[in-house]
Parts: sequence; C-alpha cells; structure tokens
Amino acid sequence: MSRRLLLVLAALVGILPSVLHPSGAGTPDAAGPDPTLAAPAAPPVQPDSVFAPLDRPGPAFSVPTPVLAASLRCTIPPVPVPGPPRDPVLLLSSTGLDTEAAFDWNVQPALTAAGITYCTSNAPGANHGDVQTRAEFVAYALREVRNRARRPVAVIAHGQGALTARLALRFWPDLRRSVSDVIALAPPNQGTAAYLTACATECPPAYWQQRTGSMLVSAVNSRQRTFAGVDYTVVTSGIDEVVTPQPEASALPSGPGRVRNVAVQEVCPGYVADHLGIGGYDAVAWAVAADALANPGPADPARVDRAACDAGFMPGIVAENFLDNSARAADVLEPTAPAGVPAVRAEPAPRCWLLAEGCLTGGAR
Repeated sequence: MSRRLLLVLAALVGILPSVLHPSGAGTPDAAGPDPTLAAPAAPPVQPDSVFAPLDRPGPAFSVPTPVLAASLRCTIPPVPVPGPPRDPVLLLSSTGLDTEAAFDWNVQPALTAAGITYCTSNAPGANHGDVQTRAEFVAYALREVRNRARRPVAVIAHGQGALTARLALRFWPDLRRSVSDVIALAPPNQGTAAYLTACATECPPAYWQQRTGSMLVSAVNSRQRTFAGVDYTVVTSGIDEVVTPQPEASALPSGPGRVRNVAVQEVCPGYVADHLGIGGYDAVAWAVAADALANPGPADPARVDRAACDAGFMPGIVAENFLDNSARAADVLEPTAPAGVPAVRAEPAPRCWLLAEGCLTGGAR
C-alpha cells in the first residue's frame, strides 16, 4: 500500500484534522472557504508613493543584537556530499509554528541528506506577532549566514515566512546581494482572502497583516516586487485552504528577478495537496523546491521527476511518526494566538521605515 494511500485513508477515518483534506479536494479548482459565506471587503491597496524608495538604506534593528543572535541556529551536515559547494539554506516557518515544529521532521533531514547546511530563525510568539518585528530577525539572519558562509543564501520559506523574506529584501536593500533564491511554499504574496473572515473582529497581529489589501502586503509589493540576482520559485496548490484564492494570492509577476510560479497540479494533474502539505511533507512540492536548489535560476517543472506524483511523502519523512509530527505542525491552520501574543482588533501601524516620509527621529519605529 502506497504512503499516499495511507495518508488519504488516515484522513478519511478522522485521524488527521479534517481541515487538511477539505471536501472536493480531488480537483485543482476546489479551493478556499465556502463561497456562500460573506467575507468583509478587503481594504484598498495603498499606492506605491506611500512607501519608502527602493534604495533607501534599511533601518537599524530595534531588537537587541543578543536576542537576534540567539534566534539563529545553523547545522552543518556531518558527512560531506561530493559535488560543488551549495548555498546554505535559511528556513523560515509560517504563522503559528517555530522552525522545529515546521521543519525538523521533513525539510531539515532532507537537507542534511543532500549535504546542505541549513539555518533556522525564530521570532518570539511562533510568528503570531508583528511581521515587521519578525523582518528584523530575518534581515539579521540573512546578513549573518551570508557572512559566515561567504556565499549567497537560499531561502526556503512557508507561508508568512516567504512574505517576511520579501519584506526584508524590499526594505533592507543591502540584503539583495546576499540571497540567491527565495523558494516560497504556499506564500500569501498578495495577501489571503481567508483572513478577511478570520480577522473580522480579533486575531493575532500577523493575521491582520496577511489579509488581502493590508498595509503590510501593500508595502512588500510596493514599487518593485522582485530584485535582479534573486531567483523566485513560488510553489502552490489549487486547493490551498489558507492562502486564497489560488493562484492569485500566491503568484508573483515577472520582474527584475527571475520568477517561476509552479502549482503542484501543473506537475501532477488532479493532485491533492493542501497548505500544510505544501510546506510540510508533500513529495511534489519538495521536488520543485529541490530543483530550484540544485539548478541555476528558479525551478523548472519539466525537470521534476513525475515519480514524485505517487511518492506521497517527501524524503526525510519517517512514515510511522507522520501523524504525530503533522499534528505538531497543524497550528499553521489556526488563527489563534498562543499565550503572550494578544489578539488585536486592527492591523499594527506601519513602522516609519516602511513609509516614504521615513523616521524623522532616526528610530526604528
């Protein structure tokens, strides 16, 4: 019996949370929340002129350096793998998860087996807090890993992690020379309509900031969405129930950076993969990401071995531990705040460094 069949059977008998396999998920067009439920209207997109020029130097960090340094951990593979040197990878998890719950049972062992050094960066509160603060952690990590490795950094990021990486590249321009790839797994590049309903009253700050039309999403996409020298691979699924609608919510347009948007259903027609699967265990999503890591430029679906369509789990997954590990990661599907992260009634105010008028006092806020 294939691992994919075991996974589907587990879902059918209720072992996995029902949200991991929404009704009608067998076709790429079955996506998102119930269309009969009215959602609040998205706020208007802010004009580019509101936001900082592309070349304005990034702000000083408001988070103390020892806190930033303690958030970064790097792992060098114990056994070298033959071949040319590979760029180190910075792993960034999605909302509701630290990198351990997100990646220590899937992507991290896969990178170790491939002989690739990886680093993780965690902001407090499992990434429920203000994404602008998390961007400082990411900017610090990119600089530090680049300096340690003396070569560019490839980013693999799920959901909010990918949006935060783009926020750092947009507002700390020196980082653009430090990044080779942004491999974005189910990212809310254009915001998500699902959070318009989830955040109709109260929710954690990061959820407000990822809503369609938010000030933060407008800032990330302002003036220029990609940057020359950085390759962008966007991996999506037509049945993503968290980042909606697909593909519009995740797709990046062509621009100065080389971009490839790849839906797993493009590689495997009719394929079933949800939001957690794309960022946590899916064989096809990982095959696309691995292709981007192994080759110049973004991923090319034509190079992906179609055997991944029947593999079920990505390399590194221990099948007998899957249910426990996927349960650890299932918080990515919940718009609830952990202890210490208050729910708020509106999107956090933009930091002055996002804005064209700048920081008149010279501070980071």
